[in-house]
Amino acid sequence: MEQKTLVCVCPECKNMVDLSRYPNLKVGDVIECQTCGVTLEVKNIGGGQVEVDIVDEGK
Repeated sequence: MEQKTLVCVCPECKNMVDLSRYPNLKVGDVIECQTCGVTLEVKNIGGGQVEVDIVDEGK
């Protein structure tokens, strides 16, 4: 079965986020940018793109 490649860019550091660690990614999931460590929430998935927002952890 062919896996569709999803692309996500971290809004904090502008680097690509490795989504291979999240095989069943869906809207509402929380992921982490491997480059800067910021926590991201998935807001939309479509057209091979994953849109995320930074989760406010009250720092």
